[in-house]
Amino acid sequence: MKEKIDEIASEIEQKVINYRRDFHKYPETGWIEFRTASKVAGILAKLGYELKMGKEVISKEDRMGLPSEKIFKKEFERAKDQGADLKYIDNFEGGFTGLVGILKNGPGPTIAFRFDIDGVDVSETNNRDHQPVEEGFKSKNEGAMHACGHDGHTAIGLGLAEVLMKIKDEFSGTIKLIFQPAEEGVRGARSMAKAGVVEDVDYLIGLHLGLGVDNSEVYAGTKGFLATSKFDAYFDGEPAHAGAQPELGNNALLAAANAVSNLYAISRHSQGVTRINVGKLNAGSGRNVIPAKAHLVIETRGETSELNNYMYNQAQKVLKNSTQMYDVDFELKSMGGAESGKSDPELQNRIKSTADKLTDFNKVYEETATLGGSEDFTYFMKDVQKNGGLATFIILGTKLKGAHHKANFDFDERSLVKGVKLLSNLVLDLSK
Repeated sequence: MKEKIDEIASEIEQKVINYRRDFHKYPETGWIEFRTASKVAGILAKLGYELKMGKEVISKEDRMGLPSEKIFKKEFERAKDQGADLKYIDNFEGGFTGLVGILKNGPGPTIAFRFDIDGVDVSETNNRDHQPVEEGFKSKNEGAMHACGHDGHTAIGLGLAEVLMKIKDEFSGTIKLIFQPAEEGVRGARSMAKAGVVEDVDYLIGLHLGLGVDNSEVYAGTKGFLATSKFDAYFDGEPAHAGAQPELGNNALLAAANAVSNLYAISRHSQGVTRINVGKLNAGSGRNVIPAKAHLVIETRGETSELNNYMYNQAQKVLKNSTQMYDVDFELKSMGGAESGKSDPELQNRIKSTADKLTDFNKVYEETATLGGSEDFTYFMKDVQKNGGLATFIILGTKLKGAHHKANFDFDERSLVKGVKLLSNLVLDLSK
């Protein structure tokens, strides 16, 4: 059967590469992936998958870090101008840009794969030695590019979808292909998990290209997911003339500055790694005006969800006390988040066993990779594990040109078909 998968994957390799290049040319960032989601829906529908889209798979109340309504409307129209599938795009209006392709193929386990679909807020390089420039698929959307490989992840998911349809007589069970918006900023997975997307899943697999792993190598599992909370703090004071009547003002800038100093003074925890960062402070309106407004962009992280909650709760106390000191109001707005997590060794072992049988990989690591960052895949992971299922996060090695989130990021497109083969063979193994 491995030979049949090899044959099908080789036949569709250029199609998979073309998918990647199409998504790369028209990148869309979190919650505005209208074109991307509609194109994926159209392809899955033609292959014969049952579709669940938009509000069916996204909990409205659990979305985080949403753009404005003005941006939603503008980007929705741009998506239509750039070739969105008009048959499906209305399902995603308003930023409900997730979808799930389902193949019910008789009795057996439910196997789910997650593929993130969003781009990054980065302007792509114009250097002539950059492959997307050379080959004519550089980003057409200023200020956005696929600088983290999610275009490749989406293409692998569509390649997997086609292979599985062509070999469905060889396995039994239910397949769920989850195409998730807004992974950047860890904003999208929680809303899909809360909508119950993975509540019936026995095996869950996530995948990421690169991340420091060499071409033709693969890690079957990952640990070291740092739990994180992304949030903004808005301070609302009272303006006054700084020379004539300063006592009539309530200084939002001073409250914010005091908060920044004390946020970094939060005691670290003996039980593990903790982090806090204030990435931005905007405040004030003029040289001779007591600042009435201030805005902080903040994140906390922890080795476990409990440690991150400790940092977040302490940060809330600091912010509240700082605003009380300067008699200003404040509001917290959640912008993103992720749980801690780790892959299940039992599922890792099965993936390693599958990958070892393929000629596409020079090395399949027995040890677990350490991410050292955050990934909202953990929301899905925690739900599956809580319900007795197994989950893992694969790192698929590839030769990178440019680091993740850099303007010259690119990867070896030959890695895409290797991902398709690995995941297709994995379905055969897990369905037994």
